[in-house]
Amino acid sequence: MEKEKTQGELLQDKLLLNRKNMGMTNDEAAEQAAQDFCEPYKTFLDRSKMEREAVSTMIEMAEAEGYTEFDHSKKYQPGDRVYRNNRGKALLLATIGTKPITDGVRIMASHIDSPRLDLKPGPVYEEAQLALFKTHYYGGIKRYQWAAIPLALHGVIVKKNGETLHVALGEQEDDPVFTVTDLLPHLAAEQMKRTLKDGIKGEELNVLIGCRPFKDDKASEKVKLNIMNMLYEKYGIVEADFLSAELAMVPAFKARDIGFDRSMIGAYGHDDRVCAYTSLMATLEIKNPPYTTVTVFADKEETGSDGNTGLNSYYLKYFVADLAAQQDVDARHVLSNSSCLSADVSAAFDPTFGDTMEKRNSAYLNYGVVVTQYTGAGGKYGTSQATAEFMAKIRNMLDKESISWQTGELGKVDGGGGGTVAKYVAKLNADVVDVGVPMLSMHAPFEIVAKNDVYSAYCAFKAYMQAE
Repeated sequence: MEKEKTQGELLQDKLLLNRKNMGMTNDEAAEQAAQDFCEPYKTFLDRSKMEREAVSTMIEMAEAEGYTEFDHSKKYQPGDRVYRNNRGKALLLATIGTKPITDGVRIMASHIDSPRLDLKPGPVYEEAQLALFKTHYYGGIKRYQWAAIPLALHGVIVKKNGETLHVALGEQEDDPVFTVTDLLPHLAAEQMKRTLKDGIKGEELNVLIGCRPFKDDKASEKVKLNIMNMLYEKYGIVEADFLSAELAMVPAFKARDIGFDRSMIGAYGHDDRVCAYTSLMATLEIKNPPYTTVTVFADKEETGSDGNTGLNSYYLKYFVADLAAQQDVDARHVLSNSSCLSADVSAAFDPTFGDTMEKRNSAYLNYGVVVTQYTGAGGKYGTSQATAEFMAKIRNMLDKESISWQTGELGKVDGGGGGTVAKYVAKLNADVVDVGVPMLSMHAPFEIVAKNDVYSAYCAFKAYMQAE
């Protein structure tokens, strides 16, 4: 017989916030749904380690669901599905809603770039009869984490004649991999005196690519020559072709289940492909939304969202303007009535480093999707901060759909901080709030998310797109 609750217990239930671990509230069917959802997600991660690969994969998935490239000359009707490919590095999907576009559009914004080691324009060199690549790291990394791990080479090379070569070497079992060397501890007395930040310096992130010389006594830099000869024979490229290339070293390992209970996924690139994938799947599933939906997958977030494929560019604004023009409407009125979920990851509480977080306002693994009212640093610098009114709408929507959710912040007030694409969408006068997946080891080569949280994000994004 269930014990009758005291007055105090009843008041606690009524008045106090009481988030619960989804492992305590989910039934077996819900747990299985999360497991099933995350299997193709792992495949997506393995196929999409660079933004170009992600765009290509997502277009393939979208076209299979009836999306076609946007055509200015066509008149679109409710339920029609279109996309725009921005230079192969950013992507927008739209489904025309049943309501007039003057009521605004529902925007989902995530990013598909991740921290990595970009090759410099003149990357190949030889020293001490070893061939190496010079790199320039992309985004915020702990440089020491990138040494002594297997790396794969990804990207594109565009030759002078315009021919484009797509490169993904190091992913197959029989592929070679590459690595940044580290100093043996026996000789590292001086290195160990460095701060952790400078344990590996930027100019020490050199990638080992070969040691076998070209057999010609009269040739110089024989190891470099041998490598370039191999590249020429296989790909037809010469050293000058690196000047018109976008190449990067990324972790060579695949997405894997973590834990005896297989409750988590470890992988490279969760930030922010976990929110890209969940918003993509939600987008593909919503066939006839009330409001026109616009899902954007942006580049360059990790380096400030600049450039023509980052969301500080105008391509989202222009795309909405093109959709508005279909109904002879000024895009300014559309954007002012629009709202956006900035779909990006949030820091989860890590008990090993618990003193960096403020427990009462931290997100936790397995507690559901995270709603973050503001990001920024210090005194909220760099935040757009969602309004109380918009927070109330999101809160009501999630509760109405019985979606597990929580709030979060990026660490203690004076501890650092960070931002998302939210402020760039807010600049268009749309209501914006950050909603995403909590994560451990953010920006490491191997990041961690909980499967229940991934599935919760998908459910939240789907609810947002189909809400009246």
